[in-house]
Amino acid sequence: MNLWYMICEALPIEMLRWDFMKNALLALLLMAPLFGMMSTMIVTGRMSFFSDALGHSAFTGIAIGCIFGLAPTPVSVAFSVAFALLFSYVRSRSNQAADTLIGVFSSTAVALGIFVATLGGGSFTKYNKYLIGDVLSVTPREIGVVALVLLGVTVFWVCWGNRLALVSIHPQLASSRGMKTGLTQTLFTVCIAVVVTLAINWVGLLMLNSLMVLPAASARNVSKNLKQYHGYSVLFALGASLGGLVLSYHLGASTGASISLCLAGIFAVSFVLRKKIS
Repeated sequence: MNLWYMICEALPIEMLRWDFMKNALLALLLMAPLFGMMSTMIVTGRMSFFSDALGHSAFTGIAIGCIFGLAPTPVSVAFSVAFALLFSYVRSRSNQAADTLIGVFSSTAVALGIFVATLGGGSFTKYNKYLIGDVLSVTPREIGVVALVLLGVTVFWVCWGNRLALVSIHPQLASSRGMKTGLTQTLFTVCIAVVVTLAINWVGLLMLNSLMVLPAASARNVSKNLKQYHGYSVLFALGASLGGLVLSYHLGASTGASISLCLAGIFAVSFVLRKKIS
């Protein structure tokens, strides 16, 4: 971190005078590639609302942790992973469409989260910070955790990305080629659970789904092949994260909301340019 602080202090940028802004910038530089990579896998797998459902389950884990006096983040990660594994189990043994099952799990997670948070007449206001998020509160230790998660997701993306794409597009073909479709989907849902849970503290539950969907949705508008699709998704996530941080600093607005608006702007531009590029 000392090296990072030295680099930031050498840059002639006003907002980097503050340590919390340096931490936020580094966190976003690590989180943006996560959003970009996960976004392509989520959109390709038609799981756009699954990240939202996992966000609700993470909120339930946070509420459980607070009630029992435990650290919220580890409890929410464990709860989200268990939620994701349960979803994978039910999905593999049901003939229901994925979006139907996501709706069932999402509504259940919302109800359970609110029930636990207000149990015994408790106030919901103390959980408002998780709805909006605050990346400016990120600590060096949390940045280290994000770096490890980024490494793990990158390894998964390199080793399993093509398999996941095939499983998502044509599961029967993938199965006929000897691919373990159930294991692939399970690992994928666990990755989403971990990333969503870590991100909810900083970008907020209300903004989370847009960051997991818009990078890939924008990339689809301007990509000619799979390599461009992944590259543009990561690039758009990085650009929106940096732009959102700068915008929130100068306007005093929510960083998560600013990033989402930047992503929405990128999607609008890519939508207009899609025919010219193709």
